[in-house]
This record gives sequence, structure tokens and C-alpha cells, in this order.
Amino acid sequence: MSVKRVLALWNEEGINAKDTSVLRKKSLELPVPLDKQAHEMIKTLIDAFMERDDAVGLAAPQIGINKRIIVFRTRGFDEGQKKVKSIDDIEVLVNPRITQERGDKVTASEGCLSCPDVQVDVSRFPEIKVRALDAKGGKVNKKYLDFVARVIQHEIDHLDGKLIVDYGDIYYPKSKQLFFEKLFHE
Repeated sequence: MSVKRVLALWNEEGINAKDTSVLRKKSLELPVPLDKQAHEMIKTLIDAFMERDDAVGLAAPQIGINKRIIVFRTRGFDEGQKKVKSIDDIEVLVNPRITQERGDKVTASEGCLSCPDVQVDVSRFPEIKVRALDAKGGKVNKKYLDFVARVIQHEIDHLDGKLIVDYGDIYYPKSKQLFFEKLFHE
């Protein structure tokens, strides 16, 4: 199976207008109870994520599915493990809603597959509570902490058409300075 292409705001030629229009659109909720089509979309997202070795999370809009589904790793990232080894190492949230945010926001550098080659300092809550459905349609009401909470907030941003470049200073490699200066200052 080929790796499903992740949509990106830009590519080597410049702004990628078609991908940007998809990434900037607010995603729609899946109908509950989950139907056959919903389960197929969830499986497509899981498969796309499991094929990658460069991501800790992925949102459905990033692969062109305009629905409120995210998938993320719950373990293995601390050990520097590149590829997700088992379905037990991931979680899927369907129609996720953050119901509680706690603690002082923590600022950390984030990257994103849809914003290649850049890093942005983003402030996020260290503790969140989320209400959602799991991949099978069961109810989830769960607390997430620290790095996993950050990943979930990042992925939920995707569902609302928000990306890390919306948060502030963008850091890019010196070798790509001309490209990004042209991209961001046109």
C-alpha cells in the first residue's frame, strides 16, 4: 500500500492553493452512530498514520478527509521509536471536543507535516479533558497530560482549519531562508 499524501500549505514551487483550501476548511462531524462510510474514513486515517515514521499525530483533513477525526500515538515516542509498531500504541478520537483545560500554558516548539520544514513556538495547556468517540463509536471522556495533550490540541486545531503558522514566529532552516522569505512576505 502506498503512503497517503499529506496535504501541505506549500511545496517546493510555493503556496499550494488546492491543499491550503482543504486544510483551512472547518471539518464536519461524523454522524452518530457511526455508519459504514464513517468506519471506512477512520480506517483510511489509521492506515495513513500507521504507514508514517515522521508523525505523532494526524488529522483527517491532512489526508483530504473533511471530517472531525484524529489519530495519535499514546506511547513509543519517548523511546525515539520512529514507526508505530502496534495499533495498541495509538488512539483515535472521533468528533473530539475539549471540555476542560487546566494549568498554565506551556510554550514548546512544534512542527507539522502540513507546514514542512518549519517550527513554531506554540503555547498549549498541559492538561485537557476530551469528550469524543473512539474508532468503534464508543464514548470517550478522558484526561490527557503533557505531550499527548499538546498533540491532541495540535490535531484538533487542524479540524478547525488552524495551523501552527497561525501562532506566531516561524523558524525555518537557514538553507531555505530565501524560499520562506519569498513565501511569507509576498
